[in-house]
Amino acid sequence: MIADEDSHRHAVENLDQADALLFGRVTYQMLDAAWLPPARTGPRPDWMEPFARTIDAAKKYVVSSTLRSDQVDWNAELVRGDLGQAVQQLKREPGKGLLTGGVTLPLALAELGLIDEYEFVVHPRVAGHGPTLFAGLSKLVDLRLVSRKEFGSGAVVLRYELKR
Repeated sequence: MIADEDSHRHAVENLDQADALLFGRVTYQMLDAAWLPPARTGPRPDWMEPFARTIDAAKKYVVSSTLRSDQVDWNAELVRGDLGQAVQQLKREPGKGLLTGGVTLPLALAELGLIDEYEFVVHPRVAGHGPTLFAGLSKLVDLRLVSRKEFGSGAVVLRYELKR
């Protein structure tokens, strides 16, 4: 990912459209470490601060069978038990909805048919390694493009809804 002002501004907009974030253990721990207060990590560019404040304040749910409740903080609550039932319950709560990210959890949610909208950010960089999104998905998921946005960096945001 190419971190720039456009991508961080877009991320703040996304976070503002959700009531809570839903992460797996790995994504939660990675983000928790990356967005520690600057006093612990060192200074960061001013344009990162709106994102840092927004993600810090956001309600978070962490899906993990290995973490204990005392190992999640950062405004987070541990989700245990049946993933489908837990997420369906969270989706039934009033409000704007959930935002998720990562690799393993979105695959599990897609398998359960619990993702209503997908957003892909394509960066102008070829890595040649790393995880493959939705690798092993057992069924096709048909999508309809609902919006497209291009950043100055050349990154493109593609937002899709499920084709009904």
